[in-house]
Amino acid sequence: MSTRLEALPHRHVLTLPTQPSAVRLSRQTAERALTQWGISLRHPAVDPALLILGELVTNSVRHAAVLSPEVTVIYAAGPDCLAFAVHDRHPYQPLLYTSVTGTDIATGTGGLATVMELTLGLGGTAVVRGDADGQGKSIWITLPL
Repeated sequence: MSTRLEALPHRHVLTLPTQPSAVRLSRQTAERALTQWGISLRHPAVDPALLILGELVTNSVRHAAVLSPEVTVIYAAGPDCLAFAVHDRHPYQPLLYTSVTGTDIATGTGGLATVMELTLGLGGTAVVRGDADGQGKSIWITLPL
């Protein structure tokens, strides 16, 4: 799996209002981009990737909209991996790997636990990258193809 995301040959960026319709639009855009890049929608990583993407955009819509009027999705792919990020301008940075242990389930991160279980189950990685000004973050998911 590629470790340098900036070296991936395929990339697409989508910015949407932080509204419920962003979830559907981000998934539809992912499907179009994958098809254009020659990645079959029947590939075993695609359905889980779309679910992960939907959960992350949903989290931005539910929890970040007050401080972040827009959500940006970055899609990227190479011959051996698929990567995407969901960015918003809310400063909270969730503890991704804690959600897998179940310790955060009571605080409402069930969707994030699903994201992490799917990501790790597929042999992928997840990372939160804070904005330089501390007022936003991106959650990057990388999955092997």
